[in-house]
Amino acid sequence: MKKTYLYFFLLIFFSFSSCISTKRLSYLQDNVKRADSLISIQKKQEPYRIQINDLLSIRIKSLDQSLVGMFNPINDENLNATGEERLYYDGFMVDAHGNIRFPTLGEVNVLGFTVEEVRENLEKELLENYFKAEANIFITVKLAGIRYTITGEIGSPGSKVIYREQLSIMEAIANSGDITLTGDRRDVIIIRQYPYGQRVHHIDLTTIEALNSPYYYLKPNDLILVNPLPQKSFGTGTTAIQSITTIASIISLLATTILLFNRL
Repeated sequence: MKKTYLYFFLLIFFSFSSCISTKRLSYLQDNVKRADSLISIQKKQEPYRIQINDLLSIRIKSLDQSLVGMFNPINDENLNATGEERLYYDGFMVDAHGNIRFPTLGEVNVLGFTVEEVRENLEKELLENYFKAEANIFITVKLAGIRYTITGEIGSPGSKVIYREQLSIMEAIANSGDITLTGDRRDVIIIRQYPYGQRVHHIDLTTIEALNSPYYYLKPNDLILVNPLPQKSFGTGTTAIQSITTIASIISLLATTILLFNRL
C-alpha cells in the first residue's frame, strides 16, 4: 500500500514538473499589479544604418517631371512584376563595397549612412551638378521593406518582408503564426548584421522589460531563432493531462513487463 502511494505521489510530481507553466507562455508580464500603467521607453532607438545587400527605393520628383525622368525607373520591362519583385528590379542594391549605382552619378557610397543622410547627400550632389534650385526637386529614400527570417518553434517559419519603417519582434512573431507551446519565450535569439560581422543577442519576451530592449525593434536581415523548451525533448507533454497520460503509460508498461518476467 505504501508503495502505491509512493508511485502515485511520484506520478503527480513528475506530471506537474514536466508541464509548461503559464509564466513561460505569457508575453510581456508586469510583476507589479496595476490597473493602468504607463511604460516609459528608457532609450531611444538608434536609426538604422545601411548595410551590404540592403535594397533601397529612391524616387526623385520635380515641378517638371521630364527633368528627372532619367533618375526614376521606367518599369517598361517589368510591367508584370508586383510587390517585392518590382522592388528587386527597380531598387538600388548595396554591393559588397557599400555602393549603389545611381544614374549619372555612378558609384555612390551609402554604407553606414542612414536613409536620411543618403537623401541629403544625393540632393546636395544633384543640386550642385545637375539642377538649379528653381527645379524644386524632391527626393525620397526608403529601405525596400524590412526583411527578416524566423525559424524554430514558430507557427509559420521562413523569410518575411514587411513594408514599414519600423517593426517590433512581437509584430514579427504575430505575423509568423506565434511561438508554439513548446517554444522558449524567455530566450529568443536574434542574430543581427553589423558592418564588422554578425552578433548574437537574446531577449526575454515574458517580461515587460522587453519593451526597453535595444533588440525589441527588428533591423533588416535579422535572423530570429526560437529554441524548444526541455519539455519537447522529454516528450512528456505540454499540459498536466498530457504529462499524466504519458507517465501513466510508461508506468503501466514497466509494471506489465515486471509481472511478465516474474511469471517466467
